[in-house]
Amino acid sequence: MMAATQADRGVAKGQGLFDRLIPNGLLAALSVVLAASALLAIARGRPHWGQVPPLVWLHLGSTLVATVLTPVMLLRRKGDGRHRKLGYVWVGAMLLTAVTSLFFSIRAPQGWGVFTGDFSFIHILSVLVLLQVPRIVIAARAHNRARHERGVRGIVIGALLIAGFFTFPLGRMLGSWLFR
Repeated sequence: MMAATQADRGVAKGQGLFDRLIPNGLLAALSVVLAASALLAIARGRPHWGQVPPLVWLHLGSTLVATVLTPVMLLRRKGDGRHRKLGYVWVGAMLLTAVTSLFFSIRAPQGWGVFTGDFSFIHILSVLVLLQVPRIVIAARAHNRARHERGVRGIVIGALLIAGFFTFPLGRMLGSWLFR
């Protein structure tokens, strides 16, 4: 029997220990759990849909597009035309998610987020996404697979999964809908 290569195990050449400990399959599975949880929360929150501002729906929709596409992008064949097309949709969804989040206010619900001086950790993360997304596109276009994968995985882990799961504590909209 032949030994499995790094590519067979889903490990790109040059990946470090962190990448091996958290393989793409795990990131894909966590993305599915996050998307399913968000969809269940939205379904359970139906009586409150009319109270949700359009900007929140836009943010939630773009986040769901990125979250649903994440497992597809991580698990399917890379580098072909379909990967590129889906990648541009994912990139657009991530950019829209980051931009809309800049308008959310933590202390003043009627404020305009960072544009009225209301900064939080999530706004820092949004700015990082706005800086990182063009870098992953440039890396992909330059066929720098290692840099592209590191950037994508960083966005998936930080901006989608960690930030996404923090939307579910009680007191937050999705959390209150999901656990009601």
